[in-house]
Amino acid sequence: MKAPPFNVANTITISRVVLAVVVLLFLVGGAGAPVPDDRTLWTVFFLTIFIIWADGLDGFFARKFNQSSKLGGILDIAGDRVVELAYWIVFATLSWIPVWVPLLFLVRGTFVDAIRSHASEQGYTAFGEKTMMQSALGKFLVASNFSRFSYAVAKALAFCLVVAAHTALGKTYNLEPAALFLVYFSCVFCLIRGLPVLIESKSLFITSTQRCS
Repeated sequence: MKAPPFNVANTITISRVVLAVVVLLFLVGGAGAPVPDDRTLWTVFFLTIFIIWADGLDGFFARKFNQSSKLGGILDIAGDRVVELAYWIVFATLSWIPVWVPLLFLVRGTFVDAIRSHASEQGYTAFGEKTMMQSALGKFLVASNFSRFSYAVAKALAFCLVVAAHTALGKTYNLEPAALFLVYFSCVFCLIRGLPVLIESKSLFITSTQRCS
């Protein structure tokens, strides 16, 4: 199949970010907006599932049309970061989760992304064959498909269940404890995957210093 004249994968990445922002604006509403009704909540719930599902499409089309690129990898990570932070921030704004949750993801994400940016300058990538992770444990926790998939699933379930917990059906079945468990589990997973990046980055800065000397 002939590749289109534009980068399909990057277009999907940017589109899902825009869709996530629009969906969350529906959830929040304007100043003094009433609590979202059931119709809005279920609409957000199903669109969130689509947004999460679409996260795998960019990589699929990048491989299908041979459009994989360094820019695409950076956009994919940045897109995931924006979507994740947007959901946590909106949930905290609605007082559905503690404020420290988005702050945790913000601080961890900022430092990890800064280190990955430095690693990128030296030819390393966050994942894949040229991953910046050196130890077997670091590669498993950060770069392995199992860890990345598990982390994505944990956050996806947390996003969906937090929304569902505030519907009439969710309140009937008391889904909030399960939703909060997944939120806190995602926080722990976030730290576990971030620490190896911080620890193993020391060698990258030593190498950089040696090159400059």
